[in-house]
Amino acid sequence: SKASSTPRSGIYNSSSNTTGIPLLIPHGFSISVFAENLPGARVILFDNFKNMLVSQTSNGSISLIEISDGNVNNKYELFTNLKNPHGLAMKENSFGLLYFAEEDKISKVTLYSDDSITKIASLPSGGNHKTRTINFGPDERLYVSIGSSCNVCNENDEKRAKIFSMLPDGTDFKEFAKGLRNSVFFTWHPVTKKMWATEMGRDLLGNNLPPEEINIIEENGNYGWPNCYGKNIHDTNFDKNTYIRNPCLEPFERESNIEMPAHSAPLGIAFLN
Repeated sequence: SKASSTPRSGIYNSSSNTTGIPLLIPHGFSISVFAENLPGARVILFDNFKNMLVSQTSNGSISLIEISDGNVNNKYELFTNLKNPHGLAMKENSFGLLYFAEEDKISKVTLYSDDSITKIASLPSGGNHKTRTINFGPDERLYVSIGSSCNVCNENDEKRAKIFSMLPDGTDFKEFAKGLRNSVFFTWHPVTKKMWATEMGRDLLGNNLPPEEINIIEENGNYGWPNCYGKNIHDTNFDKNTYIRNPCLEPFERESNIEMPAHSAPLGIAFLN
């Protein structure tokens, strides 16, 4: 994050930040270093024993951080030589069954056991976006986000720029939503139970376009990429076709829910109950 040099009084509390990194923290929140020396740290997940799992995408590994009384007691690499590991997920009451996503597949393994890793689904590999995020929804299905292979293009692979869902064993793999260039993270609203997802827009339209987005994802929804962005804006820089009406209006495309500055790269998203 790039912090402003002039935080607004009453909204940000700089004394809440003890990291030495110039981050702006909302009033009532604090930030501090919890664990160090985890190169490529990307996704975190707490297991049934309240220990922390960390995917280290660029390092090709997943580490386990043992926690005692709120502090790091021990940490070590649990799995190594992985292909861009990113998403981590555990079903409620799963007794240590971990699901993790690499660039080209989703696998599962039971922690703290002699269980071997089992692949449950194959995913498309290569291209611009290689992180695969997974999470279990309120319907107990496993969801996965697969980014586009390019900055802006018409995809040849039907599994790119979409979110899919499947049963916990990898079967019934089906499309949930499309037109999502790179929805790196998603979660569910605790009250409405609807999926909310971050979305990174395309490049090469200048410093101010297109806005980054947070979308409320509906089943079978089309969120616009590559032809549309933001509040139903037609990307005429890419789509040169002529239409009798704006092709980005609903019901053809869903508009963004929240917009942020272009190129700000929204990542993690979470709700406080």
